[in-house]
Amino acid sequence: MKPALTTAFCLSLALVPAQSQTTGTTPPGGATTPPATGGRIPGTTTVPNQTQQRTNPENSMPIFISGKVTMADGSPLPHGVIIKSICLNSQRTVASTDSKGYFNFDWNHVTSSLPDASDQFEPSGRQRNDPFGSSGGSGGFGNMNGGSGSSGSGGSMMGCELRAEAGGFRSDSLTLDNHRGFDNPDIGTIVLYRTAGIEGTSVSATSLNAPKDARKAYEKGTQALRKGKPADAQLALEKAVELYPKYANAWLELGRSRLAQKSLETAAQAFLNAVDADPKLVRAHAELGMMAARQSSWEEATKYLDIALKLDPLSFPQLWYPDAVAHFNLKNLDMAEKSVHSAIQHDPQNKNPQAHHLLGAILAQKNDLPGAAVALQAYMKLAPAASDISLVKNQLAEIQNAQSAKKQP
Repeated sequence: MKPALTTAFCLSLALVPAQSQTTGTTPPGGATTPPATGGRIPGTTTVPNQTQQRTNPENSMPIFISGKVTMADGSPLPHGVIIKSICLNSQRTVASTDSKGYFNFDWNHVTSSLPDASDQFEPSGRQRNDPFGSSGGSGGFGNMNGGSGSSGSGGSMMGCELRAEAGGFRSDSLTLDNHRGFDNPDIGTIVLYRTAGIEGTSVSATSLNAPKDARKAYEKGTQALRKGKPADAQLALEKAVELYPKYANAWLELGRSRLAQKSLETAAQAFLNAVDADPKLVRAHAELGMMAARQSSWEEATKYLDIALKLDPLSFPQLWYPDAVAHFNLKNLDMAEKSVHSAIQHDPQNKNPQAHHLLGAILAQKNDLPGAAVALQAYMKLAPAASDISLVKNQLAEIQNAQSAKKQP
């Protein structure tokens, strides 16, 4: 008989859209989820919200940043390259490039930038069940000690850098450690390199056949998205797909504009239309998978996340963890373990220690007690200030007791 700690549980880690993430919120579907990793700053008891940031003089002064993205081989840049801020414990979409590769944004006021499915998975709230079947209360993936890094949306830039993101490409980075408010906003050029062996694409081949008026409407729509005007973007992008119904990238951006306005059903339909127009458009699958995961529709989530990761296993490493969560909830333990190992492999700085806690839960379910113990110990080391650290210690003790009982004659 398996020990009690391996009883099943539902890991209700809903994925909250980045523009509405707050500690302790209730996502669509009613499930609650744990606080976002790295949300607490040492010396504080709460995470500064957007209102607090606006009233804090240090965070209200504009800090303008601009730059350019180019291809290493000199080829034309893909449309809509995303710019990410990568800090010690978080990453966020802060801008996207224009048709010539340029980008600009205000570090302290990036709330107008539209997040997308590749943003880091940062659940909030608390789980309802203990992953190991213990009676010691809720088993949440609690906050880790956030270090001194910024969230990428205001305040200090220490430990932060910018990277470009596009399916099928890898990016170098530009550090922001020494950038200050009165410095020259131009931080330089980010270079993209083609990744060999990637089946998926970030720019659909259908874009090459788009008529002039459709391309013009598409550009107008993407510019509106960059300015944080999703309603204006929707009108322009609807015109683009009306003129050219096979315009996969236009359908993708139309879905994102609708998603920003919380029109979930019409957003999902736009993403589906993008997939129909070009089944290799990675981000469309990613958006559908993340939408499903936010609503705890685990079968739908694995369907699209698995496809996205098969098309491009390198460019969107943030997808591995929610894919593991979805498979775990479906009791696909082998797939869950494979995905969570990939999540850990693609996170060398251990920005998401919850992956180790999830790995411990998976291995406990598979009755691999030594492996589960190692995973929990890794989580405790990486997140010593986690709100659930006492519970995890109890879980580890339970595993060790079960191991000792196995050794007894």
